[in-house]
This record gives sequence, C-alpha cells and structure tokens, in this order.
Amino acid sequence: MKKLLVLLVVAALTAMTACSSTNTADNQTKNESVTNTAANETKEANAANTTEAAKTADAGKEYSLENDGVDEALFNEALSQFPATVPQRVVTTSVPLTEMLYLLGITPVGVPTSTNPIPADFESIDKIGSPMAPDLEVVTKLEPDLLLGAESLRSTLDKTLEGMDLQKAYLRTESFEDLKLSLKVLGTYFNKKDEMNAALSKILDKENELSKLAEGKELPSVMLVIGTSDSFMVMSEKSYLGSLVKKLGADNIATSVLKVTDTYSPINMENVVAADPDVILVLASGDHGATKDKFKKEIEKNETWTKLSAYKNDKIQILDYSVFGVTSIINAETALTEIAKYFYE
Repeated sequence: MKKLLVLLVVAALTAMTACSSTNTADNQTKNESVTNTAANETKEANAANTTEAAKTADAGKEYSLENDGVDEALFNEALSQFPATVPQRVVTTSVPLTEMLYLLGITPVGVPTSTNPIPADFESIDKIGSPMAPDLEVVTKLEPDLLLGAESLRSTLDKTLEGMDLQKAYLRTESFEDLKLSLKVLGTYFNKKDEMNAALSKILDKENELSKLAEGKELPSVMLVIGTSDSFMVMSEKSYLGSLVKKLGADNIATSVLKVTDTYSPINMENVVAADPDVILVLASGDHGATKDKFKKEIEKNETWTKLSAYKNDKIQILDYSVFGVTSIINAETALTEIAKYFYE
C-alpha cells in the first residue's frame, strides 16, 4: 500500500512539473510574440513617421542655387568622367546636350543630325550623323578631343566608336532632373558658372512658383499615354513627361496603381478602368507614330474608354509633342507651366 502511495505521489509531482514547463514555454512564446508584434508595430510607425516627415519636408522645400535638388553623388560620378585638361574641340551626339552647350556659351565643332530642333545659332555647324550612329569619317575629320553623348546610348556609342582614340563622356538626359544634373555638370566642368546659374535660376524659380500654387490643393490622379505606330502605351515616371508629373506632385497611376516598371508599357484597359484616373494626358504626333485622329479612333474602337471619369468629364488632353515629347532644357519652363494648368487650376 505504501509503495502504491509513493508511486501516486511521484506521478503527481511529475505531472505538475510537466505542466509547469509547458506553461513556462507557452508564456515565453507568448511574450516573444508580443515583443515581436510590438517591435513590428514600432518599426511600421517609425517608417510611417519618416515618410510623413519626408513629405512635409518636401512640401516646404524652396529651391535655390545652394539647394538645387541635384543629386550630389550622381553629379560627382558624372563629373569624374571628364579629362583633367578641358577640351577645346567638342562634338555632341545629343540634342539636349547641344542645347546645354548653347546656354553655356560653348560652341561645339560637331552636332547631331536630328528631326528635333537644335539652337538656330548652331545650324551652320558640321553635322556628325544620328545620335545612335554618328558618321565616323566626319567625326574623325573634325579632330575632336571630347565626344559628349547621352547616358542612355552609352553602350551603343561605345560599340560604334570602338577603336577610335577619343575621349568620351556620357550624361543623363531622360528626365527633368537629369537635365538639371547635366547642365550643372557641364557648367562646372567648363567653368561657365555664370551662364549655368542664370539658366538654373530660371528653372528653380519656376519650380518654387509651382510649388506655392500646389499648396492646399488636392492634385488629380493621372494616366500618361503615348501613341506609337502600332499602339498606345502607358508611360511611367521614368519618361520625360512622367518626370514632369512627378515634379508637380500629381499621382501617376502607372506607378501607384498599375505598378509598371518599364518606361513604356502596354495598356491593360481592365486595370485602367479599376484605377479610373481623373486626367489622361496623351502624347501623339504624326512625325513620331500616332496622331490625334488615331487616338480618337482608338476610343471609338474600344468603348471601354468611355467608362472612364476622364472621358466623361472631358479631361482627356492631347499634348504638344514638341514641348512634352522631347527632353529639352530650353523648353523645361514652358513644359512645367503648361502641364501645371491641368493640375493646379
């Protein structure tokens, strides 16, 4: 009997120990879970606060020559390409860079052949061929000590110019911010700071002016469309027009809703209807693909367009390709001013 009682006591103690261990483990797991949840909530709150703070700081930003918004790391990287000795004979394969040289008072010995206009004062300068495939014979005859090209065509030009003993530098020209960056690089390198500051100041003043106009206003959601010879595509903020929309603070649905990653992407009308943008801006030109009439036929062919608020409210705008279809430092102020009318008025 005594043995039986001893066995029962031992069993009871064992069960109590096991329950105690289980409860301790459960409590520890719960505590860890609560700790992790709290940490995640804190992390999310901090991220939200950081984002909100960034928005607030950006909203109150005023640009100046000392605070021009140019990315310093990209500026230094671009400037580091140039030779120590400032060249005297420059050729450029890029129309936007040709414009910058003009604004800085630098006359190149060769400029690109292009359907896009170059400054009238440079019309008599030797043409070296297309931006992607310059004429090597012409380039050689001009005896340049520097070739300026667009960063987007670096690999193409490097292959074309392979074997030539020629110093090259490539600058960004795709977006509004790229234009400011490259103008600053050229002005700094060629020691044309007065001319550079004069051109930059006009652009920065326009940015500040439009920033004040945007205060207190709820900006519309926007879809950007470009017509090609085959179809119409949606444009992200990587495009020149997209960069202008981003600068003005409007919501480009290509980025926020459609989540496209390429500069130009096919239009999925089902997703567009779901996003239902307030404004649709169409870039169409007969010289570069689709025309205004072709877009009207696109709407007639696909009645889904008529379901959009932008269509019902007459907020589909056809843009001037010469202003918005080509990156241009000379037209930048005009482009910002004109596109702002659709957002701020």
